[in-house]
Amino acid sequence: MGYFVPARDVSAEQTIEKSKFIAYVSRVSSREEAEAFIAGIRDKHRDATHNVPAFVLGEKGTTRWASDDGEPQGTSGIPVLNVIEGRKLTDTVIVVTRYFGGIKLGTGGLMRAYTGVAREALDKAGVCEVTDMLSYTVNIGYAQFEKLKRSVKKNGFIEGEISYGEAVTFEIQSTEDQKEAVFSMLRDVTQGAVTPENTDVKKIKGIREI
Repeated sequence: MGYFVPARDVSAEQTIEKSKFIAYVSRVSSREEAEAFIAGIRDKHRDATHNVPAFVLGEKGTTRWASDDGEPQGTSGIPVLNVIEGRKLTDTVIVVTRYFGGIKLGTGGLMRAYTGVAREALDKAGVCEVTDMLSYTVNIGYAQFEKLKRSVKKNGFIEGEISYGEAVTFEIQSTEDQKEAVFSMLRDVTQGAVTPENTDVKKIKGIREI
């Protein structure tokens, strides 16, 4: 069973009653990374009225934190945190920057504004699953390399690291239940030159967009 993280770092912007809200999303792997991201947004928008942060960390999402950053208690940080948890995401930090436009939104209006822009940002970010996968490292001739790349893409496997020397060292990743399909593909592309016996196979934590 895997867990879910944002696929990419993004931002989204909404203007509500003349107040500008900008939500920034990033995938992080530690509290230190999350805090550095928050500090970067605060520095970028040091003239903003508020920079509201929230993050969820850990494979099971056990580390969670949020701040209202001067907004009325419970109107911003926790609503943003709830958006992250509602999407079942972890290793995720969001900062929502607000430039006050002169019209007060009230408690409900603030909650809707922070929630809405955070949701829009996560929609743009997409989702990846981090799960147990297999990594196959093969050495293949240049003549077969492009055919193998096309076959990997066609079969829905993941292209990993590639290094070039006298031959090409090519990493392929797949879920564990795709193992036989990967070896079948390798045998077909290389006409039997690549076999399970001469393929380096390792268990890894892989990531794939869903």
